[in-house]
Amino acid sequence: MAGPGRNGDLLVQRPEGLYCPPGGFYIDPWRPVDRAVITHAHSDHARVGNGHYLAARPGEAVLRTRLGDIDLQTLAYGERIVHHGVTLSLHPAGHVLGSAQVRLEHGGQVWVASGDYKVAPDPTCAPFEPVRCDVFITESTFGLPIYRWCPDADLFADINDWWARNIVAGRASVLACYSFGKAQRILSGVDPSIGPIIVHGAVDTLNRAYRLAGVDLPESTMVTEVNDRADLRRALVVCPPSAAASPWMRRFGDAGTAFASGWMQVRGNRRRGGWDRGFVLSDHADWPGLLGAIGATGASRVIVTHGSSAVMVRYLTEHGLQAQAFETEYGGDAVEADSDAAGTP
Repeated sequence: MAGPGRNGDLLVQRPEGLYCPPGGFYIDPWRPVDRAVITHAHSDHARVGNGHYLAARPGEAVLRTRLGDIDLQTLAYGERIVHHGVTLSLHPAGHVLGSAQVRLEHGGQVWVASGDYKVAPDPTCAPFEPVRCDVFITESTFGLPIYRWCPDADLFADINDWWARNIVAGRASVLACYSFGKAQRILSGVDPSIGPIIVHGAVDTLNRAYRLAGVDLPESTMVTEVNDRADLRRALVVCPPSAAASPWMRRFGDAGTAFASGWMQVRGNRRRGGWDRGFVLSDHADWPGLLGAIGATGASRVIVTHGSSAVMVRYLTEHGLQAQAFETEYGGDAVEADSDAAGTP
């Protein structure tokens, strides 16, 4: 059965995911379907088992790295195709490499499904592009007023200073973050002249896909390639959270540890995780970013998916928009903590 919605809606809820009835396809389905439009390659949005995949061309290498040999069709951003009378195009979401919003046009209606997105600048992916529509389906991972990101210049100055201070103290700087998107954004923003950069195998695999797509990243090595133990004590080590809690960490000895995530906005999360430092860095929009993105679409109706959906729906309704929530199986930032263990140590 379809979930909450109206007759004639271009997207409805089904057990398999968000379904387009006139087009006969799904967007980011969480169960296997015949035709899937994928907004980006994070594991809660791109899953194995679908018959045919459609995604933005810049994300092809990452999708194939993560999903293997799939039947994949790609579109350039802004390129339009018509399927069963539905005009479909993909537009930059600014979340990670290849992330896209899905624009659907049919029967005089225009709908846009955002997938995950951020509006902050990021040199590793195309910037978010507002798309005018009648109905906007938005994520709300950090949809609370407490979430407000600081400028990247300030953030990376703090990371560089933490790294440099650890070198003076004679210990490595282990920075945990999700291997796809977050790691590459960090690598693009830090100062590589401070010291060597070591990456976990899961990060290295995605770095290769990013470089294949033309993204410029600083030189890095894996720990198995480091022969000089002095380099270990001077290094910035970028790894997924799962590795930071595993025996893989022993080779770095008494290292400084930090976690980069939007969840670090709440100090208690850093304490509970046992991190020395928490850097507030997210690949999702903060509260002002979400509201700005929603407003830029001109949509009179907004459907909110994962995250703080109830708060966002209430806020939008109080400000004169038609708002509701769709329940999904998307996990936002949290899902990658479990999936990032893959890869060579």
